[in-house]
Amino acid sequence: MGRLQDRVAIITGAASGMGKEAALLFAKEGAIIIATDMNGAGAEAVVQQMEAFGGRGLAFEHNVTDEATWHTIVKKAVEKYGKVDILVNNAGVSQSISFEDVKADEWDFVMDVNLKSILFGVQATLPAMRQAGGGSIVNISSIAGLTGGSGAGAYTASKSGLRGLTKALANDYGKENIRVNSIHPGYIMTPMSEPYLEAEQYKQWFMANTPLKRYGKPEEIAKAMLFLASDDASFITGVELPVDGGVTAI
Repeated sequence: MGRLQDRVAIITGAASGMGKEAALLFAKEGAIIIATDMNGAGAEAVVQQMEAFGGRGLAFEHNVTDEATWHTIVKKAVEKYGKVDILVNNAGVSQSISFEDVKADEWDFVMDVNLKSILFGVQATLPAMRQAGGGSIVNISSIAGLTGGSGAGAYTASKSGLRGLTKALANDYGKENIRVNSIHPGYIMTPMSEPYLEAEQYKQWFMANTPLKRYGKPEEIAKAMLFLASDDASFITGVELPVDGGVTAI
């Protein structure tokens, strides 16, 4: 029996990076995966990869800022599997535009993807979690949501907002056995982050500010997601968990 045996987990941004690693790891631990991503073909490829080792799940093309699609995905998950136990809000966008230069539409785009999508996802999923007798919501924030970041006002504001929202949801829904926690990754080598993490003008700074002196791996974040989603974290809610190689310890 795996740590997530027969639990139904919705994971957004599951086609690559941290979301893909979480989908594969959760499936190996017995979960039924609802893999969603803007890249529908990529999400389908992940499900096929899971099925090759006995995993189960569905894939959906999914714009997390579309409220109606959230309800459709949850409805189909419940119709096929009877419940939803876990929601991992992993999908997100990064932005390096300074606060002084960011335009209103650029600001709104980041807020919609990184924060408003959580509103839609949680609202759509709560009835199914109640039906299941409880659940776990894992929100992927950022160390920028803890330290303030630099030169990316909209991104930092969205991730800080997600940290606060996580705590509010934990307070609101703990009585219904629904746990809500946030993970705050540091400098993780994913397809999205690789171009700037490997840029020589930044690499020295990143290494100087990471006590473990290396970048994180997507699977290391996936393991933290698994912990918070599983019964190993059964008395943990409202927590902000940095997985950052020590960046926030400096």
